[in-house]
Amino acid sequence: MSFKKDFLWGGATAANQYEGGWNEGGKGPSTADMMTNGSHTSPRMVTRTIEAGLHYPNHTGSDFYHRYKEDIALMAEMGFNVFRLSIAWARIFPKGIEDEPNEAGLQFYDAVFDECLKYGIEPLVTISHYESPFYLTEKYNGWASRELIDLYVKYCEVIFRRYKDKVKYWLTFNEINCGTRPLGGYYSLGILNEGTRDFTNPVDIPQLRYQALHHQLVASAKAVQLGHAINPNFKIGCMIAIMASYANTCDPKDVIENQHNWQDSNYYCGDVQVRGEYPHFAKRMWKALDVEIKMEEEDKDILKNGTVDFYTFSYYMSYCVSTDQTLEKISGNLIGGFKNPYLEASEWGWQIDPDGLRYTLNELYGRYQLPLMVVENGLGAYDEINEDGSINDSYRIDYLKKHIETMGQAIEDGVDLIGYTPWGCIDLVSVSTGEMKKRYGFVYVDAGDNAEGTFDRYKKDSFYWYKKVIAANGEDLE
Repeated sequence: MSFKKDFLWGGATAANQYEGGWNEGGKGPSTADMMTNGSHTSPRMVTRTIEAGLHYPNHTGSDFYHRYKEDIALMAEMGFNVFRLSIAWARIFPKGIEDEPNEAGLQFYDAVFDECLKYGIEPLVTISHYESPFYLTEKYNGWASRELIDLYVKYCEVIFRRYKDKVKYWLTFNEINCGTRPLGGYYSLGILNEGTRDFTNPVDIPQLRYQALHHQLVASAKAVQLGHAINPNFKIGCMIAIMASYANTCDPKDVIENQHNWQDSNYYCGDVQVRGEYPHFAKRMWKALDVEIKMEEEDKDILKNGTVDFYTFSYYMSYCVSTDQTLEKISGNLIGGFKNPYLEASEWGWQIDPDGLRYTLNELYGRYQLPLMVVENGLGAYDEINEDGSINDSYRIDYLKKHIETMGQAIEDGVDLIGYTPWGCIDLVSVSTGEMKKRYGFVYVDAGDNAEGTFDRYKKDSFYWYKKVIAANGEDLE
């Protein structure tokens, strides 16, 4: 193991799943606020109004809005020197179109960042994490309209200037490549096509979706340029959901199918954000989808001049790719695939593959030669709280230990890895199902799927284990 002395150890959350206070402090409704709860077998629903009798779990999240001091103190106790969180766009601009920002929202994040810095914790801020003001969906159908580019940049300018001396690390969009999937049409791009209600099976128009994704990529590049102009010390990165896969067999057709998966899923957006232009295979993708991207004359220059400083990604699992569609399928983050017989799976059917993280780190660093951060990784599981308030989550410790070990091996391989923020460091609402019972955190939140409970915090066994890992800079994983 050879983690750098200044390696960034911490955890990650998202405002829409964690913050709560959905209509407090002048905040407007976001796209995430219009999603009901669901389960592993029942999909979440998207509604255009708040419907009586339905539960909207993001409205309460884990109540960080009222408990941020308590939670940040817990992070400090674990030894965090970085905390990945997001700003709720609708807390700064409730509709997204206002001329002036909401001062109460700005003051809230001032208080959060001040609390972090008090403990020596660097905020790593995601500017847009699977939410935007719902008004922009109603008025423009979200990112399908080019209007959102300037509205997003205006939002960026406000927070860049406000927090230029408090925040150094920024990410423009969370898992931006989710827009390459129909599932990402609404919760990543804010597109709500007529007839969509089932969150997992939206009415999809690929032309709209890829055009919207182009608008996000242009907005990201403009934000990078703006941020560097406001504070040259800003480090601004991208965030990609890595959908790691292997060819199911050595049949060349499977190998090419897997290569296409890496290109279409993992490299399409990353290449634009790191290299400043669409990759060579983009035209093949567009042709297969009958998509024609409308680009303004200045877009190519914007993309070329707005490349990121570092590359971050989420990694949870892997799957197999094959031309044989009769194989056994498994579920996963954003997309499933075919079962790998060499891997075990979580309670939610996500295959556990620590070696795949080492493989991914080497692939990404070899391609981009930029500093890397793993900003989401973790195990969603049922956790039981004992009568004495303890939570024995040895399965989570085992998962994280093996992934940290392979991170160390990737560093030995020569990868420039600068940070690690496991997902849901304090329990929060699942984006895919809206459940609380699918838990990732080092800290247990006493809240059920319908927001019942005290919302009190309890330390899991993994809390004490991760504290020891950080104190040893990754050299003691026992």
